[in-house]
Amino acid sequence: MIQIDDTHFSKADFDAASARFTEQLRLGAEPGRRYAVCFSETADWLALFFAIRPVGASVLPIHPSTPHSAARRLAEGAGCDRLFYNSLTAEILPDAVTVSGEGQLLQMSSGTTGAPKCVARGWSEIQREVESYVGHFAEPETMTPVIACPTTHSYGLICGILVALQRGQTPVIVNTANPKYLLKVLRETERPLLYSSPAMLHTLAQLLPADERIHGVMTSGTLLPEPWFADIRAKSRHMFQQYGCSEAGCIAVNPDVVAADEMGNVLPHLSLDAGERSAPGEIVVGGPHGPIHTRDLGYLKSDGTLVFVSRLDDTINVSGLNVYPKEVEDVVMSMPGVTDAVAFRMADRFAGERVGLLFSTSGPVAISALRDWCFAHLASHQVPMEFVQVDAVPRQANGKISRREVAQRHVDGTLALVAEPA
Repeated sequence: MIQIDDTHFSKADFDAASARFTEQLRLGAEPGRRYAVCFSETADWLALFFAIRPVGASVLPIHPSTPHSAARRLAEGAGCDRLFYNSLTAEILPDAVTVSGEGQLLQMSSGTTGAPKCVARGWSEIQREVESYVGHFAEPETMTPVIACPTTHSYGLICGILVALQRGQTPVIVNTANPKYLLKVLRETERPLLYSSPAMLHTLAQLLPADERIHGVMTSGTLLPEPWFADIRAKSRHMFQQYGCSEAGCIAVNPDVVAADEMGNVLPHLSLDAGERSAPGEIVVGGPHGPIHTRDLGYLKSDGTLVFVSRLDDTINVSGLNVYPKEVEDVVMSMPGVTDAVAFRMADRFAGERVGLLFSTSGPVAISALRDWCFAHLASHQVPMEFVQVDAVPRQANGKISRREVAQRHVDGTLALVAEPA
């Protein structure tokens, strides 16, 4: 059973739709097919997904808001030979890739540190991840998953829907970005566990009355700023966090989050190497096809907890000293009046690199006062060289920040600036 907004779909409903699609589209008739799917209706997309998976074909899920031209580029870039775009009449694509063996889930990496790339994972690998996740992470067994994130992304599709079905639960899918409607759904759901973006969780925490809490929340995708973490932790009975990457899926889960940077213990089907607290190193995952270099910095505590420090590409080297952006951002956001901040790399002729800072506020905050605050709470090499106030820090829909994009927009002069208070 799956609930999409206010409509319940039984397993029989999906089985019937999937069987109809399989016969009508002759799915699986030709081995190695790679289908790209972009449907505005979640029920249609999921029915086609559940039809494609068992016949051993491959599928590239595309976010429903994607324009046709962009969806076609994604499909061609992933080597798909068919594109279903809000229609069961497939578009035939050139230069398709044929893959022998089992079908695959095709996904595009986030592109926060470089150009997006296609990642292909076999269905047996996906099922192994689901079983490992369920066996290792038992706390949500009595909760109802509420999925308020894209079901075309692995977070919503695998950890949300497929895990819920593996547990025999009925996932509730919410197709709206309206936080007030989402609160209504949560209040009507028995012991809800909300899968959503950090930005949405923070918004809900601010909207909730002082005496109300969400039963359970799951966060993933970006390291929460300390003020956001404190708000969300205070407004949730159970707070979970997971860490992963496109190539490996979910890597670690924390069943009781007490610090924003603690990602939890590694799932048992994977192995992991990282640095030490005094010298964080790249997080390298032992996957089924060899080591996966995540380009993330972290370390393992003595109890096996994985601690995330920074993206390797985000680390700023100031005269040979590493600056991790979150340390700067947490200090900046602890100043009264500052609501959001992002530290990024700037070139400097003397130090090689220096810290740049974008920040937003809820009221007047003088840059001179913020600079003094930073000098009082940060080492000199961590203090930003340039402070830029903006209407809103540019975040992606899932709450992630592309520091590369922020730095480029700063150079290009395309940020919405706010004049410094007199």
